[in-house]
Amino acid sequence: MAAFGDAGHAFPAIALARALHRRGNQVVIETWERWRQPIENLGLSFEAAEGYKVFPPPPSDGSGGPTAADAAIALSPLFERFKPHLVVSDILTVAPALAAEVAGVRRATLVPHIWPVHQPGLPFFAFGMMPPRTAIGRAAWRRGGRVLENGLRRGRDELNAERIRLGLAPTTALYGGISDRLALVATLPQLEYPRNWPEGVEVVGPLHFEIPYPDIELPPGDRPLVLVAPSTAQDPEGRLLRATLEGLADEPVRVVATTNHNVRGEAAIVPPANAVCVEWLSYSQLMPAASLVICHGGHGTVARALAAGVPTLVCPAVGDMAETGIRIAWSGCGLNLPFRLTRPGPIRWATRRLLSERRFAGRAAAAASWAAGNDSASHSAGLVERAADAG
Repeated sequence: MAAFGDAGHAFPAIALARALHRRGNQVVIETWERWRQPIENLGLSFEAAEGYKVFPPPPSDGSGGPTAADAAIALSPLFERFKPHLVVSDILTVAPALAAEVAGVRRATLVPHIWPVHQPGLPFFAFGMMPPRTAIGRAAWRRGGRVLENGLRRGRDELNAERIRLGLAPTTALYGGISDRLALVATLPQLEYPRNWPEGVEVVGPLHFEIPYPDIELPPGDRPLVLVAPSTAQDPEGRLLRATLEGLADEPVRVVATTNHNVRGEAAIVPPANAVCVEWLSYSQLMPAASLVICHGGHGTVARALAAGVPTLVCPAVGDMAETGIRIAWSGCGLNLPFRLTRPGPIRWATRRLLSERRFAGRAAAAASWAAGNDSASHSAGLVERAADAG
């Protein structure tokens, strides 16, 4: 298993590795050093990932630091020692996928969020746009696809330069980092637009993992509980956190907010009487108790909320958070509030609507029912085993 080191990528990989280990497989996880202890606590083997730059790649003379090809070469001793039957690499980890090809080892891809591959007639991934409702709208997205393909071709050319350095044949695929054998899409089907799914792509459901953490004391009373769970990597000024605490200070709700160790000047945050603010918390404790989750739209947080049947207010900060937010709105499981409107007033209005209109909780409950009936980790592990055994 190889994963990018942000929690949203590392945690699903750890969840899958744990499921594989429980089924009697030998597993080693290659990711950032920060996750060594939690991984080893599970009885899994850990390998620290090499740092490298992917796109655009640094100069081949080494002046810009190691490239994906360099990192793939550095993995050779691990391949010789461990002799894997299959490599599962996160969609952002190019080097292990390249190393697998060099070693002649089968590979699969873990996509820990919504499927990012473009389909003609649908909006581009991460634009945060609803699917078109008319033929004219679909035609417009098809025409715009030419611009997207130009960027994808450039990325393919840069990837091929790394492949050639490793003695691999150039690829013709526009999404060359994704395995054509098996791609596990670790999201809820309720968040996926209807599309033509390629062979080998499986929407398996979210893969959950969290580091154990003691329960916290909740605000007293029985009013609805609102969980504010900002990103662990974005919004270090705490704009979402501060605006939510101010906006809900006089509302008939209880608020639990966490900084996730990512907000500058945490000591300056003074929660109102109906709220508590902590540096970290356990989603296992808070999600089932919450009536609403407010977040930036990190896929892991949104997936945990929906798996618990909790509607979500997404205030996207960057990148694919906008896509997650618009999928939440499209699915009816919550609302999407553009980051420019992350202010006390709009957050208060959105919270009132989400708590008063029962349809949001109903759609979130339907997603939770699907999650409860599908063991995503075990199912994914079974697919990985079959891919490893296939000829």
